[in-house]
Amino acid sequence: MSDQVHSPAHHHHHTQFPKGVLWAAAALIAFSIALAGLGRMTGVGTLENPEAAPRAVFALHFADGADGSVAITDAETGALVLALEPGTNGFARSVLRGLARERKLEAIGQTVPFQVASWADGRLTLEDPATGRVVELNAFGATQIETFARIVAAATAKRQEGTQ
Repeated sequence: MSDQVHSPAHHHHHTQFPKGVLWAAAALIAFSIALAGLGRMTGVGTLENPEAAPRAVFALHFADGADGSVAITDAETGALVLALEPGTNGFARSVLRGLARERKLEAIGQTVPFQVASWADGRLTLEDPATGRVVELNAFGATQIETFARIVAAATAKRQEGTQ
């Protein structure tokens, strides 16, 4: 006959956590999620960073010329912004080729213009709204973005010509 000894260390008391506290915690979580969703949808109670908005955005078309040049035109006016001479601006050409290749793979035409944006903090971005791809041009160094800086300067000048 075996005698089992019950030690206090093996004795278990099952205490229940108060259900009211659990319900209150669940209600607080649901309320927080609802408020966050409301703020996201309406903008109420949210802050916007003015630095997050681009200083200038240009809708541009890039087209290869028969002579190997690249014609950059303003999508709104059709005016020539800048022409990249054949055999020059290799970085800009490779970035544009990559974006054009992506459009071709997704069977997207060239009708939707690319967007070149100049930001208040000095960054330049190239966006393809048709695919959603954004290229942070500054990530490639100052020398590499020189062409895009010239494009922004030329587009800015054309825009100012049109408003005078």
